[in-house]
Amino acid sequence: MSGIGWLFIIIILATVIGGLYMLRKTANKMPIGDEQMKRIKARQAELEAQERREKQQD
Repeated sequence: MSGIGWLFIIIILATVIGGLYMLRKTANKMPIGDEQMKRIKARQAELEAQERREKQQD
């Protein structure tokens, strides 16, 4: 393979690895407050109860 081919391969690998590194670096966990967590749990319980009622009707 010619020198220009190797150069393209190196540039492509550097771009992919750099992109993955930036994605990993900027991926933050979203902080969820206690009040929001309570609402999430309540909504989840509500949906599960609704699904159980729908299964019983079938």
